[in-house]
Amino acid sequence: MNAGQQSEISLARVGAGEGDVQGDDEQRARVVLVDDDSMARRVVRDALQDEGYVVIAEAQGGREGVELSLYYHPDVVVMDVAMPGMDGLEATRRIVAGDPDIKVVLLTSSDDEEVALAGLRAGAVGFVSKDIDIGALPRVLDSAHRGEAVVSRRLTMKLIESIRTMRPDGGGMRPVRSPLTSREWEVLDLLCDGRSTEEIADELVLSIETVRSHAKNILRKLGVASRGEAVVAAAQLRAGVAAD
Repeated sequence: MNAGQQSEISLARVGAGEGDVQGDDEQRARVVLVDDDSMARRVVRDALQDEGYVVIAEAQGGREGVELSLYYHPDVVVMDVAMPGMDGLEATRRIVAGDPDIKVVLLTSSDDEEVALAGLRAGAVGFVSKDIDIGALPRVLDSAHRGEAVVSRRLTMKLIESIRTMRPDGGGMRPVRSPLTSREWEVLDLLCDGRSTEEIADELVLSIETVRSHAKNILRKLGVASRGEAVVAAAQLRAGVAAD
């Protein structure tokens, strides 16, 4: 992390007022760190402990991160995205599914907005670059601990643009927390448009067998028996998003 690079993320907290400061009498969050880079964990741990945070556990991989998080039930998990074995996105999905009260903040060297959106869909409340000024990280976790989303101004605009271009019927809208993968949602969106298996395969440049496999997984995960019921289930999920 570059100490000279103050990230825009520290000043772009959705729902937070300017100049919010965590009071000294407020209890700092209990944190689990998940990163396969031991040096990165040490830098983050030292910065957080200097500010009074309690780092209760560290994991060097996604699977271990899930186990420790669901054992200790921390307030916040700081999660690397790119890790061998189970990556940070899958680990986030499992943690949030096991304990929705845990706030996951993704920490990554990538500035790919699609990765960021995938992280939010997986259940993360924040997404920050490893280039963030390490001194700003405690403020980011303060925001996450208070239940605020922590995203960059650029990603905020990306989210706004996606809402502006959303179809009136809600097609394309996806719940942040969903049992379906991004690819399965793409298949389901096309099913909702009335596309056939062959048309979906052409649209997504997939084999017919792959589309059938995705469709089978969609039915299983949604607990339905037919594609028609899957379309209804998708509408119900999207209605839940709109209600929120």
